[in-house]
Amino acid sequence: MTVDHIQDLAAFVGASPSSFHAAAEAGRRLAAAGFAQLDEAAQWPATAGKYFVIRDGAIVAWVLPESAGPTTAFNILGAHTDSPSFKLKPKPTTSAFGWLQAGVEVYGGPLLNSWLDRELQLAGRLVATDGVESLVATGPLLRFPQLAIHLDRAANEGLALDKQRHMNPIWGQGTPATADLLGLLADRAGVDPAAVGGFDIVVADTQPGAVFGANGEFFASGRLDNLSSVHAGLAALLAVADGAVPAGGLPVVPVLAAFDHEEVGSASRSGACGPLLEDILVRISDGLGASVSERRRAFANSFCVSADAGHAVHPNYPERHDPANHPVLNGGPLLKINANQRYATDATGAAVWARLCAAAAVPYQEFVSNNTVPCGSTIGPLTATRLGIRTVDVGVPLLSMHSARELCGTKDPLYLARATEEFFRTAV
Repeated sequence: MTVDHIQDLAAFVGASPSSFHAAAEAGRRLAAAGFAQLDEAAQWPATAGKYFVIRDGAIVAWVLPESAGPTTAFNILGAHTDSPSFKLKPKPTTSAFGWLQAGVEVYGGPLLNSWLDRELQLAGRLVATDGVESLVATGPLLRFPQLAIHLDRAANEGLALDKQRHMNPIWGQGTPATADLLGLLADRAGVDPAAVGGFDIVVADTQPGAVFGANGEFFASGRLDNLSSVHAGLAALLAVADGAVPAGGLPVVPVLAAFDHEEVGSASRSGACGPLLEDILVRISDGLGASVSERRRAFANSFCVSADAGHAVHPNYPERHDPANHPVLNGGPLLKINANQRYATDATGAAVWARLCAAAAVPYQEFVSNNTVPCGSTIGPLTATRLGIRTVDVGVPLLSMHSARELCGTKDPLYLARATEEFFRTAV
């Protein structure tokens, strides 16, 4: 079961080099399982069923049970589809000394050195002037070449990379007069280059995910932050939709909400700061005939598990971690805690998570930052603030977070999926 889950996670990541691809791949899998895609501009059915909506690089999917009523709670697994990377700039075709290069802008907070000397691809969407969108993924095309040690004898004493001067990938030989990167992308997508009016294109690693270690206990892949959570939520929702349900049916409406732009602050129409989730929950509530008061009661009874990858203790840098809390790979998903509410976990949420993991026979472990190393944040506090829904922050432990190639244990993604499946079946 663990092997099957990891292999499926590797396939999901491989099919998701950009947030737009991740949303499309999740939608493809949902459609294959009988979920209906809804158009936000159309009237939605008010009947029980399995549904999803894609907005740009985000996807929200849910199962509406026959027993759902105006005050039925929503159990939401929140995650995000984007990862730290580089985004193609306008006029992206550049050249120097006979090398064709791509003009890129840093997206989020990638570990720059981890992107050096890798076979990379461009992936994302092209939008024609008539509004038609086309996804594209080039396969191996680019490389950030590192300077040879002979030309920088001090490189091993402290590599310093300038984001503008040094992070310009090569993708061929020639000049802008003889080659056009946007034209290449349009050709790969099968569209007329002259019709392309806009693009959202990122750089992604092309190396497939791999299991390794003395006993096959490690899994390395790009974009585990945070496709590991999206995949776990997707697997859990599909299991709930197709598997056995509690007597009397599902007591809640299970929802997978995978937002875009978390790595750059979530402030977009498809990010967690935007109205996407609220729009959908309100429309579901309207379809159930809820009054404003009944909707507020439903939200008061709802719960959100914000799932985003976290940090395992690093054996070479133990001083960067809290001295008493040392999460390890394959020790179970993290319960993420921060006194300053960078994570939304409180005592109530911690108790709910403990109960869910016990019911699912899944171990879990606490994560808290060293006081001198401030932690990042997640969609958890954003969702709790925007909707007033009780929220807890969890996630798979990683090493090498924000590297081009991250590392997790082979057991933890399945643990997270099992705990999420229990969550989707349970009124908390």
